[in-house]
Amino acid sequence: MNGWTAAGTALLLCGVTPAAYGAASGPVGRRVPAQNLATTLLALVFLLLAQGFGRTAYVDTALVLCVLGPAGTLLYVRLLADRLAVDPPRPRTLRATTRLNCLAVAAVTVALCIAAGPGRAALKLLLIGALLVLGSRVAGRALTAVAAADGRPAPTDGASDG
Repeated sequence: MNGWTAAGTALLLCGVTPAAYGAASGPVGRRVPAQNLATTLLALVFLLLAQGFGRTAYVDTALVLCVLGPAGTLLYVRLLADRLAVDPPRPRTLRATTRLNCLAVAAVTVALCIAAGPGRAALKLLLIGALLVLGSRVAGRALTAVAAADGRPAPTDGASDG
């Protein structure tokens, strides 16, 4: 076991596990932000383990997860909009999870880019980091918009009647 696998294991146990528990239990206002946090941290675990084991396939898994994770959060926000309007997440919680996502992504991505050295691998890591931060921000904005709706009905898909 090297430092990369130890960091990946620690992030899995101390970050992903509590976030997954939060996504699996409790009120909807806590589950959706926790799901977003869990997918971001899991992508970082894959990046750390890819470096630790020297397996580039894990980097591709993190790339797929950084695209599908925020898409899943946006899907949950859309499907659970009525429940989120009744029990919205706290704004402090949303800001804290978004900041935690950004800080964790920056710390892991910078460390991995330094270890990878200049080249295509570092560019791919920077792209994954940017997608993770962007996805977290977009999902946080969507949650904020639903929380700000205050029970108003969501606009329907398709053309308007009027």
